[in-house]
Parts: sequence; C-alpha cells; structure tokens
Amino acid sequence: MSGDNMQDDWATARKNRLPSFTEVLSRRTRPPVDLFMFYLFLQREGAEDILDFWLDVQQHENLCRAYFKDVRKSGRTIRDDWPQYWDYARRRGSIYGTVVGLNPSSAAGMQTKRSTASTGEMLTQQEKDNLAGLGSTSPRPMSPQDPFDAPRSTTPFSVGARTPMLFNKRASRAPTVIHRSQAVTRQDLIRSAEHIFYKYLSPANNTIDGESHEIYLPPSLRIHSFPLNSDREPRSDQEQALMAQIPDMFHVQKEYCFHAMEQDAFPRFLRAKAFGNLTPVSALVRLVAGLIILWIGLATGFSLIFLDVHPKAKRFFLFIPFTLAILFLISHQYELDPVLILFNQSESTPFRTLSIKEPYVKKLLVGRALWVSMLVAACTVALTLIFWAVPGKRL
Repeated sequence: MSGDNMQDDWATARKNRLPSFTEVLSRRTRPPVDLFMFYLFLQREGAEDILDFWLDVQQHENLCRAYFKDVRKSGRTIRDDWPQYWDYARRRGSIYGTVVGLNPSSAAGMQTKRSTASTGEMLTQQEKDNLAGLGSTSPRPMSPQDPFDAPRSTTPFSVGARTPMLFNKRASRAPTVIHRSQAVTRQDLIRSAEHIFYKYLSPANNTIDGESHEIYLPPSLRIHSFPLNSDREPRSDQEQALMAQIPDMFHVQKEYCFHAMEQDAFPRFLRAKAFGNLTPVSALVRLVAGLIILWIGLATGFSLIFLDVHPKAKRFFLFIPFTLAILFLISHQYELDPVLILFNQSESTPFRTLSIKEPYVKKLLVGRALWVSMLVAACTVALTLIFWAVPGKRL
C-alpha cells in the first residue's frame, strides 16, 4: 500500500476528531497538522531543537533495532554476540526486549505505546534543510557528574520518572542519518549516541554555527559526560559496561521531551492550525493594513457628509473600504482568512500557502470561515448604513 493511500485511510478514521500527538509524530496526518507543519510551528517559537532531539533519538533507537536484527539474521543470538548488553537488559529491562529475544514481560515497562507507534517515518533530510532560520536561547547550566548515569528514579532508563513538564529550551536540525550500505556495528551505535550527546546534552560542545542546541532537562535526567570514543572500540570492563547502556541511553529523556511537547506545544499548534490558517506575521500585516484602510474609509465618509456631496447614494461605495478593513481586522483577531479557506489554503510560512487535506480540520476551518464571513458582512452593512443615514451638512 502506498504512503498516500495509508494517509487517506488514517484520515478517514479521523473524520470526527483532531489527530493525536503520536499520529503527528508518526506522520499519519496531513497538512496543515502534519509533522512538517509542527516543525515550522516550533521553529517560529525558537523551540524546534526539542523535536530535533526526539527525532534523533528515534533514529538512534531505529539504528539499534537494525543492529539487533542484523545479529539475529546472521544466526547468532544477542546473548552470545553482546553478553554485556544481554546481562544489562535482563537485569534492568530494555525497550528492545522483544527484538533481542528477552522474555516480553521483562521489557513491558519500557515498551510504551508512544515509542512503538512512532517508530519509523520522520522528517527527511531534505525537508529539514528547507527550513530556514534558527533562533537561539541560553541553555540552563549543568553540573558535572558521573558518566552516563545522572540520578534517576529506579533504573537508569526507566520511563517511570515523573517530573514537571517544562518546555522552555530548543534543540537542532536534522536526525542522524546512517547509510545502510553494510551491517550496523557497535561503533555505529557509539557514533550515533556521541552525536546526540554533544549536539543536545553537552553544555560546552553543542554549538553549530555559533548557536547553542542544548535542550533543557530536569536534573534527574541529565547526562553529564560521554566517556566512550567512537574512534576506538571499548576495551576495559568499565567501557564494556558503559557500552551496554548505549541502546537505551536516551529513552527516558526522549519520553520526557514527548510529554513536554504533548502537554505544551502541541495544544497550541492545534489551536493555531486547526482553528486558523494564518501565521502571526501575516495576521499582524492584516491588522496594520486593516487600520490604514479603515482610516481611509472613515476619512472619505466624513468628507462626503461634511461636504454634503450629492447624490447621497454615492456613500454606498464606502462599503468597499469598509469591507476590506473589517475583513483584515477580523482575520487578524481570529487568525483566519475566509478568502484563503475559499481556495482551501492554509499558510505554512508568512504568505506561503499549502492545501488543506486533513478532513476534520477542513470541516472546522470552513465552519469558522462562514462565521467570520457573516461577521464581516454584518459589520460592513451596519457601518455603511450609518454613514448613508447621517444627513449631510456643508461646513
């Protein structure tokens, strides 16, 4: 089944509801509430780095799954190929329990619905390269501590840690891309984890083009150092033990970022895109244009009254500036332009539009566009009749 047909099936299942955050991350939604639009929304707020971190960790976990599958396809078991990881996963649990052949019950705590549902499709490199402009904010400082394991609730990578959902830092550009021209090796896993750590979690080395990409994490979830080196294989027992933590290393942080986005940014994204079709910049331009045109219409109307211009029916032409002014002002207030809805368009970036393809969102926007149109018509008629009814008096 093609991707378009699958999206059509998913959209049909959502005829009477808005999409969930999991559906957006797994690219089961269509514009204007798809993953690409959510990335643009976060980028306008200077918060796209947290989504980049989630995507990079998802790619890292996919890479680990590919490694485990390659091992099993070669006829070996994970227990024989990587005994340190097998022991670590058996004792502490792992999100890859079913992939590596552990008892499913031992990994049940780590196999959350969201992490499995969102596996797979993500923003492509080309899509993210087309996104221009990155803001920056000052990252929160981290205190130095032991390798990998900052204090956690029970086990280093359990999903049970509950902390306040703060969403006030940003993260970076593109997911880690691993070309599968050959089998995945453990060095590839180290390289992927090293990339994520130094890009998002290290306060000293996570700048790209002079911009910081460190994301905020609560103290219990911070990772303060990365003692492994992707340029050489781990040799000592301590390095081998640390290496065993690489596959599950960022899963708790990823879940924290998921909940932070789901509770903070995603509801605002739905309000912006499911109930409106304008970007803040475009809405502001409409406000300025509406005030200017309204001033012109009022100045013309008062001139016709105080010059006592005849015939009086000429005042009806005031409906033209009044209609434009009120349309722009109400469009700014609702962040919705009914003219764009008429052409089934929603803005992605200021003054650039794309087609609305999500059925329920289209239904909501059409309903709001009808209300805005009736409001514009009522205000225009009232204002035009007032200026028509006022008797002329030449000064």
